[in-house]
Amino acid sequence: MQKMEAMKVAGDQPTEPRDTYKIAYIIHFFLGAGNLLPWNAFITAVDYFGYLYPSKHVEKVFSVAYMCSSQLILVLLIWGGWSSKLSYRFRLNLGFSMFVLSLMVTPIIDRVWSRNGSQGRSNGAYGVTVASVVICGLADGLIGGSLIGSAGKLPKQYMQAVFAGTASSGVLVSILRIITKASLPQTPQGLRTSAYFYFIVSTVIILCCCLGCNLLTKLPVMQQHYRLLSNDPHCSRPKFWTVARKIQWPSFGVFIIYIVTLSIFPGFIAENLQSELLQDWYPILLITIYNVSDFIGKSLTAIYVPKSIKKATWTCIARLSFYPLFVACLHGPKWLKTEAPVMVLTFLLGLTNGYLTSVVMILTPKWVPVGESEMAAIVMILFLGTGLVGGSILGWFWII
Repeated sequence: MQKMEAMKVAGDQPTEPRDTYKIAYIIHFFLGAGNLLPWNAFITAVDYFGYLYPSKHVEKVFSVAYMCSSQLILVLLIWGGWSSKLSYRFRLNLGFSMFVLSLMVTPIIDRVWSRNGSQGRSNGAYGVTVASVVICGLADGLIGGSLIGSAGKLPKQYMQAVFAGTASSGVLVSILRIITKASLPQTPQGLRTSAYFYFIVSTVIILCCCLGCNLLTKLPVMQQHYRLLSNDPHCSRPKFWTVARKIQWPSFGVFIIYIVTLSIFPGFIAENLQSELLQDWYPILLITIYNVSDFIGKSLTAIYVPKSIKKATWTCIARLSFYPLFVACLHGPKWLKTEAPVMVLTFLLGLTNGYLTSVVMILTPKWVPVGESEMAAIVMILFLGTGLVGGSILGWFWII
């Protein structure tokens, strides 16, 4: 780790192409938002899925299904050779098309099964819904691995744009869910109608992302970046484990970030915490608070990024302290079980998640030679995904 601290930042181009109107930055931000928008759409509709499948642990099942399928694709990108066999543009287009499919499944199957009995809905529609979440996870792995791997080779502002975009999708989806829920009557039909509108709007946004990813590769500034990288003498394909050993500490840091976050959010926050005052609005508001604070954290790196990976990694490990704090909210004194302490902790969980994720993902690809920067970003996203899978599985321990 100390050796890493002493290394010079590699990959800074002396004649960096200018993104005059910030179009490439905006598209990276927009694609980052599209990458996580479907996932946020599924978890923020907690009231809708809770109504449809009251006996199921929907948030926890969704988390495991989504994260495991996403991780599978990341493994195939690295060891299956998909990243070299399939073009960057094709991978993005395929991923966003899968997102559209998965988002449209939910309102369609609910419409089809709405006339059936509860048994048919419970067994049939629920299984199809979980399958659509799996498809969504596969698309996330394809887009996330490709987009972040590409951004790792580019100047650091593009990585910051991608992660700020991922956080903004949570804010957008939360606001959209609140508007659709508040604008219609609190009846089963009103809940269903608001959810239909919510998923359709989310699908339209993803279709716009399809246009954005095709425009990105045609921008002159991006073509200049690609030419500079192709002409770099160090741009041969590095080995995974060679790069992984060099960045083992930040990889461990991002793994811990998401072990902690996914074991608490969204499952514990959406299912285990109750409020007599806010009722079914409570999980929606908590998820909104998390998404807003995550966006703030990821946006702060546009202002300040620390230079020490060692300090950033230790701060990631310090997030383990959230466990006893949230346990106290569930089993501790009565005043800790009230809405205010839980909201404060949720805000801090999102803020630290957003800031630390963005910091380690920006710094790490720049601490290796430019030819290894894409692989470094892919290694980081693989460890991030492993943390997501581990955290989503650990989230089940809250119900024990």
